[in-house]
Amino acid sequence: MADERKGMIYTIFTYAIWGILPIYWKQVGHVASDEILTSRIFWAFWLTLAFIFLIKGGKLLLADIKTLWKSKKSFFTLMLASYLITANWFLYIFAVTNDRIVETSLGYYVNPLVSVLLGVFFLKEKLTPAIKVAFGLAAVGVIIMTASYGTFPWLAFGMAFSFAFYGLIKKTIKLNALRGLALETLFVLPLAIIYYAYLFYTGQAAFLHGSGTTDLLLILSGAATALPLVLFATGAPLIPMYMIGFLQYIAPSLMLIIGVLIYGESFGLIEIISFSLIWCALILFTASKIIQVRATKKDKVKAAA
Repeated sequence: MADERKGMIYTIFTYAIWGILPIYWKQVGHVASDEILTSRIFWAFWLTLAFIFLIKGGKLLLADIKTLWKSKKSFFTLMLASYLITANWFLYIFAVTNDRIVETSLGYYVNPLVSVLLGVFFLKEKLTPAIKVAFGLAAVGVIIMTASYGTFPWLAFGMAFSFAFYGLIKKTIKLNALRGLALETLFVLPLAIIYYAYLFYTGQAAFLHGSGTTDLLLILSGAATALPLVLFATGAPLIPMYMIGFLQYIAPSLMLIIGVLIYGESFGLIEIISFSLIWCALILFTASKIIQVRATKKDKVKAAA
């Protein structure tokens, strides 16, 4: 029980950090989204690498690289995952810095349902009646929002699908979260360095050309990326999967509150109706998963008896 409590605390902190990160990105909102992303990749790699060597994990990192290189399929699959998570980061940063935090919230609410959908198509998983109803409710919510806005919420679904595909790929490659982040950022690091060189050459870089506060925030963007992943890697193994599934809604809920209450983004009747349908879908989805896990546990206990 002590381990489970510790796992819950670490996991809650993880999702809380992810939930309040829009406030952090707003502080560098005067910097172009592409440079914020470049800084995040560049500094996440070096700070993560430094931390790995600090905890004496350098040999394990080299062993991971050798193992990956032996299996070219795993190597290039992880490379694809790195570009998917980079795309996700860009869409997220772009949305936050362009006053669309509520849409990021929608994206991360919808993400679990998209993950299930990918599981059906790629892993041949079966949908339970409860999850089918949940999909229907979420679809109606999105249709109402789309009809009201006149445009499809592409940012939200871009984030949901890129993260869902990233999660699907990561299921096939077992890597420590911290060392995995170092490898994923390593794949896109050359592009980040080239792009930063281009920004400096053309005089468009904000880094080292503005205030010291901006420079510090851009450097610490790497820590803002790595810290929650370290917490998650520590806490997630200590608690059941259904609990992780339930706690993950902390992040989009905080994003929604921040977007509406702090930054005054629109959240009228249409948004309330749409989000209510999506929330009902998620409650039904989560409840069905909890019931399924408990039923599986009971069957195992009976089989053992």
